[in-house]
Amino acid sequence: MNRFTGIGRLTKDPDVRYATGEKPLCIARYTLACDRISKKEGQPTADFISCVAMGKAGEFAEKYLTKGMKIAVEGRIQTGSYDDKDGKKVYTTDVYVERHEFVESRNNQHYEPDQNEADGFMPIPDNADMEGLPFA
Repeated sequence: MNRFTGIGRLTKDPDVRYATGEKPLCIARYTLACDRISKKEGQPTADFISCVAMGKAGEFAEKYLTKGMKIAVEGRIQTGSYDDKDGKKVYTTDVYVERHEFVESRNNQHYEPDQNEADGFMPIPDNADMEGLPFA
């Protein structure tokens, strides 16, 4: 089974190009910085995952994704290789995105429910007297 699921931040705006032909195909490339769970001194604290989104996923990336945005990505890993201008073999590993979605709100703030949402709770003011409450 070849599956990748990750959450991270875009290191820069997606690089978007269109393949020419009868039906233009949107291809968006971006790098996702994913924090490592175990952080050892002197070792990198994040992995930088190269992602390729094609078609509708590419169009979504072009329209909505920007540098610093935190997103979740699902897809498959694909490896490849090519010869660079000096004739040296270069190996590649990319995640071909099948789905990506927002993890935070558009302004990079954590989600905070609207006071009008019918969830049965109301916000507690900052200056509220918490004494006598069982969870305070």
